[in-house]
Amino acid sequence: MKVTALFGVIVLVLVGGCGPVEEPANLSGEPGHTAVQALEDGNGLAFNGLAFNGLAFNGLAFNGLAFNGLSSSSFSSWFQQRPADANLFMKYLIHCSVPAGQTRTYSNGSTTYVWNGGLGLAPAWSNGSPATLEEQQTVSACLAALVNKYGRTVQISVLGSNAWGQPIPTTASERNNFTLREACFFGNLFNGEGLFVGNDQGLFPPGQSSLRACALSGGNACPPLTHIGSCHARCQHDISGSYFTRCTFNGVTYHPLTTRLRYQDIHTCGDGICQPSESCGNGMSANSCRDCGSCG
Repeated sequence: MKVTALFGVIVLVLVGGCGPVEEPANLSGEPGHTAVQALEDGNGLAFNGLAFNGLAFNGLAFNGLAFNGLSSSSFSSWFQQRPADANLFMKYLIHCSVPAGQTRTYSNGSTTYVWNGGLGLAPAWSNGSPATLEEQQTVSACLAALVNKYGRTVQISVLGSNAWGQPIPTTASERNNFTLREACFFGNLFNGEGLFVGNDQGLFPPGQSSLRACALSGGNACPPLTHIGSCHARCQHDISGSYFTRCTFNGVTYHPLTTRLRYQDIHTCGDGICQPSESCGNGMSANSCRDCGSCG
């Protein structure tokens, strides 16, 4: 299979300013089964921990995620530049794009990498075809939704549909536990239009914070994600009001994804616990929290 476009210059900085991405703990109780292998449990749940300060595709448009596509010389050349970072990125890319129950494999001769499918958002690209515009947007939205400023793992609910308009499956348990509206994510990394995030509720008050800082903390807390304000000003809901179906920014309409959190994953200064999203100080705000002690 020939590559439709070379990868070009690809910058992958997959560690955030607060330390490296954590390998999730074994949450399933099954030997050898960890969240970093599965990243989800068969519905819309996903473990986010993709932390980066810069992510540019500049030509990520090869003929699909079929096995022969991943064995192309262009993919191999890109992967071997920074194997550890590329391996981590591919875990998230395959999780977003390929259906659960499928894997994608790449071998450099000495090491074989296996990445598990999850949300299945790009059916055609997964099967070896070039990514459609809808698939480019949906996969980009998924990668944006899995960004975590602190590189820590937090379980989230991802709502929306794949590139063919088929809803991401959810369960009653997921809907009952992930009730905090968080964000809309959209954009297109494939053509350089960028990544965007909006808040699906009011922003956090000063005393609250979360490892999921990209949406509800306001400002551009997670470059290269650009915060565009309230999702409701730029996006359309599905008929049930559960998730956003289209978001428009700078005259371009995108296929977004919507996220939900658990209330226990919101941190409050004053609870006596210094959280990674809180900073030292003598006050009661996340940026100066007495839970973390005095600075210096």
